[in-house]
Amino acid sequence: MTAENETIVTEFLLLGFQSHYNLKIFLFLLFLTIYILTLSANLLIILLVSTSSHLHSPMYFFLINLSLSEVVFTTNIIPNMLQNLLSGDGAISVPGCLTQYYFFSSTATTECVLLAIMSYDRYLAICNPLRYTTLMDPRLCANLIIWAWLSGFIISMFTLILLCKLHYCGSNAIDNFFCDLTPLIELSCSDTFVVEIESFLFASLLTLFPFIFIIVTYIIIIYTILKIPSATQRKKTFSTCSSHLAVVFTYYGTLITMYVAPSRKQIFNVSKVLSLLYTVVTPLLNPIIYSLRNREIHAALRSALRNLRTIAKL
Repeated sequence: MTAENETIVTEFLLLGFQSHYNLKIFLFLLFLTIYILTLSANLLIILLVSTSSHLHSPMYFFLINLSLSEVVFTTNIIPNMLQNLLSGDGAISVPGCLTQYYFFSSTATTECVLLAIMSYDRYLAICNPLRYTTLMDPRLCANLIIWAWLSGFIISMFTLILLCKLHYCGSNAIDNFFCDLTPLIELSCSDTFVVEIESFLFASLLTLFPFIFIIVTYIIIIYTILKIPSATQRKKTFSTCSSHLAVVFTYYGTLITMYVAPSRKQIFNVSKVLSLLYTVVTPLLNPIIYSLRNREIHAALRSALRNLRTIAKL
């Protein structure tokens, strides 16, 4: 017991979808299907790019890492959500909750940086095609990827350390299906001023700045595309960028709404919908969007299927 006669919290209760008890089987099957499709689609992209020599280019190297971050991101959240749907319990220890938040924050941050890197890659490929292979060499690609992953996991560690110093007492109910930053701050009985300021600054830095960078690079890219004399070539060049733009606006839009400019009303009324959008829907849409109109991915998939049929006949 604390000095104020409040019980020290040792575990949190993820309420998730407990108010939709009658739909729990339907929701379980729905999210299980989405999770399987998400894993399959992202792992397929990783496999195709890794095994197809004509896909060994910077753009697809970055796409592999984006798919890998999606796999880690969804595996950190959805299996636990599925377990809670079946059991109806929703209990998670404080260390377990903090660990889930850390991996969620780290992979989300990594993805923000990766999307910015991918826009820079498209900028070099379209605006500096003659120098592209020289500028975007394997060493630079490797360094960019290393910094993307390190920035995600190191920066999120600062927030995690501050959260670990907080004390939790009284209510332990989190009205969400995973451990997010806002409820962890809301439920603390400690002074949360420092962690709120730190998290806001880092959220602004790692969402708004990369987003602005992407917008600026694409303004330049679109201006360059419009100067291409051939309409067919303009369409072909822009098609390589449209998929990336679709993912960027979906992903960054929800993150900025949730973490950079939140309001109390928004937090409690639509946070679950927005959380579902970027934790469940977007990881499935990303590989679909990137591969739907990508002829090189289609060719690699057809080649892989032919090889499987050949092996099956042996």
